Amino acid sequence: MDTLELLLHPVRVRIVHAMSGGRTRTTSDLCVSLPDVPKTTLYRHVGLLADAGILEVTDEQRVHGAVERHYRLRRERATIDADAAASMSLEDHRHGFTAAMAALHAEFNAYLDRDHANPTADSVGYIQVPLWLSQDELAELIAEVRTAIVSRMDNKPTAHRSLHLLSPILFPIEERPQQD
Repeated sequence: MDTLELLLHPVRVRIVHAMSGGRTRTTSDLCVSLPDVPKTTLYRHVGLLADAGILEVTDEQRVHGAVERHYRLRRERATIDADAAASMSLEDHRHGFTAAMAALHAEFNAYLDRDHANPTADSVGYIQVPLWLSQDELAELIAEVRTAIVSRMDNKPTAHRSLHLLSPILFPIEERPQQD
């Protein structure tokens, strides 16, 4: 299975999210983080990600007669680079967007199902803003957003940080008028 196919699946997208921040986690830890995903399904998807080198085994311990593996995300392997994105067909993009939206929907439902979910206190937002932009303005906006996000991507978990999911989505909703 190629990296593109691996990463365009909602459960595997959620596993990648749960493994972010340089944390080392076991499959049991992931089961706690993703309680809506059946354990057998989670174990199967962790195995696929590990076999592909997206997750690496950092430690193994015997627990109750079984081997418990500790995994870490190899973030550089968990991305679809510009060349891979450029080679994607329109159907691949449709599939990728559907997987991202399914993962986003599942993550949001899992958040709302928590005992103490408080969207207002947690600064939850889901706004859509149509913007009229020239190609130059679009490039500038993308660069600004990318800079803001990348500057925080290496943040590690601490007692004062919690994991948030940011899902920037950008696409034209109308065709550009033809130039005369």
